[in-house]
Amino acid sequence: MARRRWLPDNVTSYKDRHGKIRYRFRKKGCPTYHFRYEPGTTEFMEEYRNAALAKAEPLAVFAPYSYDALIASFYRTPKWVKSKPSTQATYRGIIERFRKTNGDKDVRRITAAAIDNKLAAMSDTPAAANNLRKVLSRLHRHAIKLDWRTDNPVEATDPYETGDGHHTWTEEEIAQFEAEWPLGSKERLAFALLLYTGLRMSDMLTVGRQHVRGTKLVLHHSKNDSETIVPIIAPLAEALTAMPDEHLTYIVTVHGKPYSPKGFGNWFRRKCDKAGLEHCTAHGLRKAMARRLAESGATNQQGKAVTGHKSDRMFSYYAMKADQEGMADEAMANLERKFANKGGKSE
Repeated sequence: MARRRWLPDNVTSYKDRHGKIRYRFRKKGCPTYHFRYEPGTTEFMEEYRNAALAKAEPLAVFAPYSYDALIASFYRTPKWVKSKPSTQATYRGIIERFRKTNGDKDVRRITAAAIDNKLAAMSDTPAAANNLRKVLSRLHRHAIKLDWRTDNPVEATDPYETGDGHHTWTEEEIAQFEAEWPLGSKERLAFALLLYTGLRMSDMLTVGRQHVRGTKLVLHHSKNDSETIVPIIAPLAEALTAMPDEHLTYIVTVHGKPYSPKGFGNWFRRKCDKAGLEHCTAHGLRKAMARRLAESGATNQQGKAVTGHKSDRMFSYYAMKADQEGMADEAMANLERKFANKGGKSE
């Protein structure tokens, strides 16, 4: 189908086997990319920018068995091609920084000690070291598939301790923010959407009235491509009611446009600072929701149904700041009631 005038260069529409209109990017020297989002959205433009940057490098221009050749081959794998543009952008940045100083090296000769030394040089930034370690592990798994290696040298290295990551908001900090930013303010609405949906910041910025189904919100989690259906509980309902509903998304800039994640993050940072919460972040509210769920007695499965986590391990990580002492008190009180006067036998 011919390119429509309102579509960006190299983007055309077509009908899939179900008769639905879809869009794809096709340009000589770049892999074909099929868009996930609709034209005109910020997500579509992010996909477009990444598709245009994804050069299809011919393997012949690189020395055999070099990291340059391995990376070029990796960029052609179905798993990479099908990855989200945001995921590709994140990993591509890490890969290309590594490639700049290591592209001509022979993949077959790299040792675990060499990788360990490279990671050790980044020990001052443990999160960045762990991200590089993860990327190198994927590259060397691909080398095994190409029969360039029989082992993955990264597996012999250890990840770095990074602490707990983003600070989990306490109940006192939640109350402090609410005292600074009352109902009817954009700050309070953004805070309520982050806390009471459990969404990541980038996903929260896409939420609008189109996601409301009766008394619930149907939410999309882009990181793992999952959905949650979350009741609109009273504090969130109050925050939504107190603000005018004039745009496609609830949270917009002063110009009525959707925020970029970076722009919103900077804006929310300033609002937390003004409330005296310099160590609190938008992502910390997602962790606060997991903490609250754990403290309320929710099972991992129930918690994941709210936060959208796929694994018990990740939900438990987010909920680890739960009031362990309070939950232990409640658990032991329940145990005592169950076994009272039973001589050690359950009812």
